[in-house]
Amino acid sequence: MKKILTLVIALISITSFAQTDNLVDLPVTKEKYTAHNKGKFYIYWGGNRDNYAKSDIHFTGENYDFTLYDVTAQDRPKGWHIDYVNPTRMTIPQTNLRIGYFINDHYNISIGYDHMKYIMDNDIRVKYSGYYPQEGEISATPGNTFGEHATADEITLTPDFLTFEHTDGLNYVNTEINRFDDISHLLRLPNTDKFQINLTEGVGGGFLFPRTNAKVFNKERYDEFNVAGYGISAKAGLNFTFFKYFFIQTEIKGGYLNMNNIRTSYNPSDKAEQEIWFLQKIITVGGIFKL
Repeated sequence: MKKILTLVIALISITSFAQTDNLVDLPVTKEKYTAHNKGKFYIYWGGNRDNYAKSDIHFTGENYDFTLYDVTAQDRPKGWHIDYVNPTRMTIPQTNLRIGYFINDHYNISIGYDHMKYIMDNDIRVKYSGYYPQEGEISATPGNTFGEHATADEITLTPDFLTFEHTDGLNYVNTEINRFDDISHLLRLPNTDKFQINLTEGVGGGFLFPRTNAKVFNKERYDEFNVAGYGISAKAGLNFTFFKYFFIQTEIKGGYLNMNNIRTSYNPSDKAEQEIWFLQKIITVGGIFKL
């Protein structure tokens, strides 16, 4: 009996040693930096192109109150320009700046500054209603005080009648919550620490802080910053990360801007109201890191 017990103990000892020896021989796999996002910060900088839906603009002042209907507008791009990386001029083009933090592997919160530009089209005819000063009183032709050739419900937006721009700019300061998903496995990318592709979507909201460049009739041109309203937005994009820390991100972002407090002159009674639906096409470069 003692011999059998001794043999069993010896077999157990040999088996345990063999298992321990095998564990020591197992290779240790180091987790990739890109496997998790929680606790990482990111920052990016880039540019945008903008499209705007037709918009109604309501102007009011001491001796006028009129609305322009279905007004069209354009952005003012600079293309691939050195100003995007010139520290003294990098706020002049249409730009996007954002800083964010990952609260877990898939979700991040961020604050950003979308610097768009909005330039109302001049020398086009639009529908209008209301009244404005000196209508038909100076010119021999009624309704042509500023070359606007007004009829009962149509008017030409001549520069003498109105110029209206948010060119420095249509500034949308906003916070976002975004989702982030690594789709590299769908493309069978072998090493995400070298190259990774992520899909991102998000929603956000914030306030409008435009510098509106406006000249209404013969009033002094106004060109100052002002808190003009609020906005909401949604976006989707692709993130291409290189060597763990650097990325290029492309986005399509659309939203609604309600600007109910636009200043149009140095007289506080001169104001405008406008609602804008917009679409941004954005490309940025940035970095992602842990502190």
